[in-house]
Amino acid sequence: MLIRIDTSSEEPVFAQLAGSIRTEIALGRLAVGEKLPSAKEVAGSLDVNLHTVLRAYQELRDEGLIDIRRGRGAVVTEAAVAATELHDEVRALVQRAAALGISRATVAGLVRDVNTEGEDVVR
Repeated sequence: MLIRIDTSSEEPVFAQLAGSIRTEIALGRLAVGEKLPSAKEVAGSLDVNLHTVLRAYQELRDEGLIDIRRGRGAVVTEAAVAATELHDEVRALVQRAAALGISRATVAGLVRDVNTEGEDVVR
């Protein structure tokens, strides 16, 4: 697994960590049941604060992509299968939006808005 962060980015490090792991899951590079490195290992290898890694892992847990259990660590859940299946569709959506001159930020906003429109709530 390759976790990337950009120290010059304005995006918080925890969000970059979560995004990098999310991408690894969506691309199928992390399989269901696969154990992530411990937060301590990630923090040490990337020279970031342990709590930053824990926050990233918490975000992924809240999204249902990983399960965190004491003594067992962080493990990729079944939700990874769905994320992998949607990846190509999301890529196509982003490419279509780019062709229409719509930014990724706008697409992300549209997805968030759909999630708050009542009947269209994604569960």
